[in-house]
Order: sequence, then structure tokens, then C-alpha cells
Amino acid sequence: MTRVLSLIGAGGKMGLRITEALADDPAYDVRHVEPAPKGRENLRDRGADPVPIDEALEGADLVVLAVPDDVIGPVCEEVAAAGEDLLVLLLDPAAAHAGALPDAPHLSVAVAHPCHPSLFPSEPVDWDARSGDYFGGEASQSVVCALHDGNEGDYERAAALARDVYAPVDTVYRLTTAQMAVLEPALVETLTATLLTAMRRGLERAVEMGVPEDAAREFLYGHLRTEAAIVFDEAPFPLSDAAQAAVADATDEVLVEDWVDRVFDPAAIEAQTERIATDD
Repeated sequence: MTRVLSLIGAGGKMGLRITEALADDPAYDVRHVEPAPKGRENLRDRGADPVPIDEALEGADLVVLAVPDDVIGPVCEEVAAAGEDLLVLLLDPAAAHAGALPDAPHLSVAVAHPCHPSLFPSEPVDWDARSGDYFGGEASQSVVCALHDGNEGDYERAAALARDVYAPVDTVYRLTTAQMAVLEPALVETLTATLLTAMRRGLERAVEMGVPEDAAREFLYGHLRTEAAIVFDEAPFPLSDAAQAAVADATDEVLVEDWVDRVFDPAAIEAQTERIATDD
């Protein structure tokens, strides 16, 4: 059975990825909504004709909001005003976790976000497909999914939709909205992206000190993979004695005391998602 899917924000980065992922899927009749002129041009370049939001929502079964976090609340209010019994899929947990969604009992809301292709895949992979695919769509990835509001059948529909939106998908992990917020923003943005940004600054300093950039990059990238494999128990051997000593000596210099409690404090996570959802 073909399902009518309203894709709002269809001409943006994520919207275009979803447009391309579902373009040849007979299970979906996709109606593309995009207010920005450039986004509308992007859609037409891909053979998709954007339509007004009210037209897209008429008779729809599913809605995907591929819009910035800080407008998810207002856009969801437009969806709710359509008065339809819809399953709304969000691509990020911030707005739901921050309580930025309208009170609309007639809507079911789920959140699904990709894990992206793993640094350490658990199954044999097509490395040609993975080459250059850092986000997923060609290389396989897993997905985390939460039912924010609705019944068990709604979760099953959301998980199936997430598999199609983010295909090819290995595993869909069921979480709560709060658990998803622990992963993003706290784990992968507040912590991981910050530490990686610091590593980039360290690379720049090494180059400033005279190390050839090509050599510095190759050295860092190789050690990132090796040390990550060791630290996350993917490799069956420990860090060298010198590396362990360096970590012990440098931890207090690089990281503030009780950083892990600060980053993962539920109140801090709530404040982060509120900032994301409101752009304040």
C-alpha cells in the first residue's frame, strides 16, 4: 500500500537526502514542501515539484520534518492545525526533549537519528561504498529511534520509516527521547565534537611548530584509529606504557575536574536542547 508522506524542508541538506532516498520507492507518495527559493530549485533539479504545506498535508499518512531545530515547534503547530491523525517523524530529539512541541493529542510523534557509518563496523562491509560516505546512504549504518508520543503501532511505523529514510540500515535501536538527548547533543556534540575540535587545534599547532602538514595529518589520523580501537576495547591490546603515562599526566591539564558530571547532568542536557530548539 502506498503511503502519502509530507516531507517538510525537502530542499535542505537532510531533506534532499530523504528526497533521493525515497525517490524510487513505490511505497511512498512523497509531497515536497520547501519555502526557500534555493531549496525549491534544488528539488526541481531532482525532478520533484514542491507544493504548499496545506496541499502536502491533505490526506497524508506520514510527515517528516527536515527543518532546523528552532522552527520544529512552529512547523509542528501548522501540522497539528491540519487536524489529521498523522505520524510525525523528527530527525533530532532537541525540540521534543525541550518541550517545544504543541499539545496535540491527535498527532503521534517519533524521533529517529542515524548513527552514521561506524568507525568499527561489526560486520564485513563494502569498503568501496564506505569510501567518502561519512553520513550514510551508500554505506550501511544503524539508527536510534524513540516514540515520543503515540502507541506501539506508531513506533513500528516510525522504525520502518526510519529504515527507509536512512537506508541501508543495519539495526534500529529503540530508545527514549531523553536517552537520545544523552547521545545528542551531550555525547557526540558537547563532548566528542569539542574534543575533536581541540585535536584540530593541536594539529594546527604542530604545523605551526614546523611539522609538515601532510605528515602531521597522516600521523594523527592513523593514531586516532589505533588509539580509539584500544580505548574502546576493539583491539586486544593496551595503550603503550608511555601512552598510559601521558594520559595520566595530562588528564588534569586538559580536562576540568568533574567534567563528565557537568556534561551529562540532566539539567545541562535540558538547557542544551532548549537552546537548540529555540536558537536563544
